[in-house]
Amino acid sequence: MRLIKRILVFLAIFLALVLLVGFLFVQHQKPEYEGNKELSQLKDSVSVYFDTYGIPHIYAENEPDAFRALGFVHAQDRLWQMELLRRIAPGRLSEVFGQEALPNDKLFLGLGIDEATQKILADLDPEEPAVQLAQAYLDGINQYIAEGPTPIEFYLTGLDKQPFTLADVYNAVGYMAFSFAMAHKTDPFLMEVRDRLGPEYLAELLQTSPSNATMIRTHDSRFVSDSSHQLSAHIREILEKTPLPALEGSNSWVLGPEKTKSGKVLFANDPHIGFAQPSVWYEAHIVTPDFEKYGYYLAGVPYPLLGHDRLIAYGLTMFENDDIDFYSETLDPGDSTRYLRPGRLGTFVQKEKQIPVKDQEPVTFRYRETDRGPVLNEALESLKAEAPVSMSWVYTQGENNVLQALYGISHSRDMDSFEKAVADIHAPGLNVMYGDAEGNVAWWGAARLSVHPDSLSTKLFLDGATVTPPEPLAFERNPRSINPPWGYVYSANNQPDSVQYGMIPGYYLPENRARRIENLLEPRSDWDRDGVMEMITDVTSPVNPEIVAALAADLSGEPLEAAAEKMLIALKNWDGTADLESKEAVLFHRWVYEFLSATFEDELGAEGFESLLNTHLLKRMISPMSRKEASVWWDDVRTPEIRETRKDIIRASYRSAVASIHTDFGGYEGDWGWKDVHSVEFSHPFGRMESLRSYFNVGPFPVNGTREVINNLMFPYNASGFYKVSAGPSTRRVIDFSDIEASMSILPTGQSGNPFSPHYDDQAEMYIQGKFRKMLLNEQEIKANSKSILIFSFNE
Repeated sequence: MRLIKRILVFLAIFLALVLLVGFLFVQHQKPEYEGNKELSQLKDSVSVYFDTYGIPHIYAENEPDAFRALGFVHAQDRLWQMELLRRIAPGRLSEVFGQEALPNDKLFLGLGIDEATQKILADLDPEEPAVQLAQAYLDGINQYIAEGPTPIEFYLTGLDKQPFTLADVYNAVGYMAFSFAMAHKTDPFLMEVRDRLGPEYLAELLQTSPSNATMIRTHDSRFVSDSSHQLSAHIREILEKTPLPALEGSNSWVLGPEKTKSGKVLFANDPHIGFAQPSVWYEAHIVTPDFEKYGYYLAGVPYPLLGHDRLIAYGLTMFENDDIDFYSETLDPGDSTRYLRPGRLGTFVQKEKQIPVKDQEPVTFRYRETDRGPVLNEALESLKAEAPVSMSWVYTQGENNVLQALYGISHSRDMDSFEKAVADIHAPGLNVMYGDAEGNVAWWGAARLSVHPDSLSTKLFLDGATVTPPEPLAFERNPRSINPPWGYVYSANNQPDSVQYGMIPGYYLPENRARRIENLLEPRSDWDRDGVMEMITDVTSPVNPEIVAALAADLSGEPLEAAAEKMLIALKNWDGTADLESKEAVLFHRWVYEFLSATFEDELGAEGFESLLNTHLLKRMISPMSRKEASVWWDDVRTPEIRETRKDIIRASYRSAVASIHTDFGGYEGDWGWKDVHSVEFSHPFGRMESLRSYFNVGPFPVNGTREVINNLMFPYNASGFYKVSAGPSTRRVIDFSDIEASMSILPTGQSGNPFSPHYDDQAEMYIQGKFRKMLLNEQEIKANSKSILIFSFNE
């Protein structure tokens, strides 16, 4: 009996020790939001006030000190995110995740982002202010790496912390630039359609925009599953495994004085980015005697891509211009190391890289380059047996002033200096939105644009032997709108109207959000902050009811069961609102999916149809196809004895959608709706493992909104009819120059990427409910309401 008691006492003590060690470990892992720290190279002390949501307000006597402090506090909340982001472009994910990441590493090594970075660094002037402040920021990160606790993700992967350099900054921006692009998802798919199905099928995919679509107004043979030619599917599969989100879309509008109740500018921006945990943006507010900025920062990037102060506000959406061209290369018949160019020959450059792989020997990766860019065949298994395909990408070519552009934008104090900085952006293509305290509103299409002859389609592979790449155009010829007479500027990733050299080729999103934005903005001249906050969470589509009307017209005369007839009547009366209770939203999206599947999957096959679903082409074609009377796609090639019509497709797809409602919900009646099929979960890379999901992921939550409404909660279509949101507003910002200190914002989860921080998910419920919080600028309010203060002092 005594032995048993001793064992129990021992076990109790052991358990207590384990709990104590666990408690101490968790406390050690938490970010330091208060106390005193010594920070190397400071010229003076720096005070960091953390507000209710863990956002740092950094007060310093000079900018280098402020940026060192920013680097430190950014790293303690987001070091793991920084680590992943810097590894993608130089092909170093296999070192963390093992052999399964090799395809990703080969693709990104082949893209040449890291090589372009090294060329930039070789010519960089270390005395430039943009470089010096970036280095101060990196110094802060590196001091945290040297002295701060190691994030738990490093323990779980066995990875050692390593210092950050300027190369990591450029590589992070390079990856984000590539994630903006749509050509790599679209062009290979279109080539496959042309090669396997023929030009008639291709032509219909390329003509999916009605001529009256809402545009941004400027002012001043069949697929087979075992085919080796499946480039689009291969690229899609690789990018889906990248452990950080891609940039997907965005809204922004800026209202001039004549459109607002106060007579002051109102600014709104909600960039649409793939959802993940932690969320993309880190918020920070810097104040020095000569500089102030409330900004949104990418992990490991020293300058905010979104920001405001008392003078100006700026934000971004994706331009969607085509900045990638693929070239089919023709080999010299007498020498396979050479390729044909107009009037001459070129010689492939052979490259060799070593890829470190976790738990095994490094892998040697060999690939070729042409004068236009990397040859993709060695990086993509689906291309190995094909003729060489090279990729020309604006980001890796020509002068790269991205760091100077971001510095200039964040340090501008008026519209002229801001525009000058915007001109340095070459890629990715961005719609840069601007408003200021003087009443100016502006939009610029920022990109290094060039125009091929109209006879060439940049959405297909070009002939490397005959096509000469065009020269870039001067920034002054880019589309823009500055203080237009209609009183506002906006962007919803839709196409700008024509400029002096015609339409700009791109992968623009449909008019749905753009039309809703214009419909709401045009009639009113009394907008205020609350009205804009309500608008930025709007979930109504003006286009979806039109699609319903077009499809429903072909159900006329079709005998329907009573339940199916009742559903159709409800759908016809629907105003396009996708709130949590909407049954119509469920039926609409299931009908649209079935309609698309019945139209395209027979010709494309399962993989080809999946590739189509992942392009912007699909979003642009839903509305036009719903009204199209004659189409080569209507016939189901699997039934050669029958020639199906549009009416056959629509009726069959409606029956399938109704059947799914009966299967999943027992019919139209009952307490079910959009809340039961549309949900969001913010996933951490380790949350993919079920045993760790509840520790690292945030959610899931039922959520309103849908594809291509202003509150753009995107999801991939699938046969199940249950939709997991993959992307949406990465922040919602409303900046009011009539009361700049009361400007509002929200993040999807929280400020911190540290799962032990109280700010890991403290904004998630607010975000889901469409609520906002203040972006504090008033010094007295910040200091009076700060939850903690961290003081950095000088350390030699």
